[in-house]
Amino acid sequence: MTHSPPPSADRPRDHDCSPSRPAGGGQNSRVQIGSPAGVLAVVPHLLGFHPASSLVVLGISGRRAQIRLAFRYDLPDPPDPSLAAEIAAHATKVITRQHIGVAIIVGYGPGTLVTPLADLLRALLPAAGISIRELLRVESGRYWSYVCQDPACCPPEGVPFDAAGHPAALALHRAGLAAYPDRAALAGTLAALPGAAASMRLATACGLRRAEQLAASAAAEGRDAAGVLAQAGRRAVRDAIGSYRAGGQISDHDQLAWLTVVLADLRVRDDAWARMDPCHRAAHRRLWADLVRHAQPDYVPAPACLLAFTAWQSGDGALASVAIERALGADPGYSMALLLAEAIQAGLPPSAARLPMTPEQVAASYAGAGPGPAGAARPRAATPEMRKSAPAGSAAAESAAAYPGTAER
Repeated sequence: MTHSPPPSADRPRDHDCSPSRPAGGGQNSRVQIGSPAGVLAVVPHLLGFHPASSLVVLGISGRRAQIRLAFRYDLPDPPDPSLAAEIAAHATKVITRQHIGVAIIVGYGPGTLVTPLADLLRALLPAAGISIRELLRVESGRYWSYVCQDPACCPPEGVPFDAAGHPAALALHRAGLAAYPDRAALAGTLAALPGAAASMRLATACGLRRAEQLAASAAAEGRDAAGVLAQAGRRAVRDAIGSYRAGGQISDHDQLAWLTVVLADLRVRDDAWARMDPCHRAAHRRLWADLVRHAQPDYVPAPACLLAFTAWQSGDGALASVAIERALGADPGYSMALLLAEAIQAGLPPSAARLPMTPEQVAASYAGAGPGPAGAARPRAATPEMRKSAPAGSAAAESAAAYPGTAER
């Protein structure tokens, strides 16, 4: 193994950003990791799940050698030299863009899948001025180092380790930073609730009738029907946001269904987007996750994208990626999902998850425009870096934690 100063891993708890709040509300969960076993213990907690058949890249920087960046790729299986080269080049670009000078790389899988990527990264990263502190392969509870040739500490048969029982993992778990068994388990946290499907189907039909009645009543009175619907939707979503920020939760299916129906109007969705103050990101994540799990398939994309955005704000790229998948599974062309996918796959940090506009600017941008289809493009792009999603099969990173400053999931 290498013998550089040990890195430390931080993952702050969700906290209120108000400066009047006691400092303890924003304390970091910090552990020091001085060995490959320590690195392997914290990786699942940085990702949010235990990886398999994956390449995980950690970026280290700062005087305290903190983990500032973590992202993951699926290993090409079967081996694909062109895709491996694309992944290695993409990883190098992401680390370089974040001005990080030290990397730790971990490949989870057999040597036939990990070694081609390891060889490419051993050439590309140093050439870009990035030193490799450790380059590991993990399989069947053992790890091997590509950079250590000392059989006393890195024997040919590998080194056994216990990630779950390591003190660093236990400390993070006690801090509430648990890791799911695998990515599928994480995805399961956003799966539709089967016991609610029938009730939500009826509630959604009622919500649609309610919208039709509101529109018909407004038209009969000579008012702008679309504007009346948008106003009612914005009010309902605003109230829901306030309720969750106060620690509440919505369980009534009629209310949940109405929220999913009105969010299909881009003016309502974008007003909600403009209200995603990161100081309340934990509350927002609960709200959008509840809606994603209850929504009928046609009404999943809007809350799923709002969840992806708030997860990205929190540095939780894995949850953001799962939420984007839910959105695109319902509507493969949903533009907000494609924009967010581009940003997250590029490894942009949570600091780039800026609010696109103020609610007032959103309202002004839609002035005189109809609601439009649910997946239509916004009047203005959220950030100039977002264009369109990476093509299938390309080197798409799943950024688990991409951040300047202290590490967040």
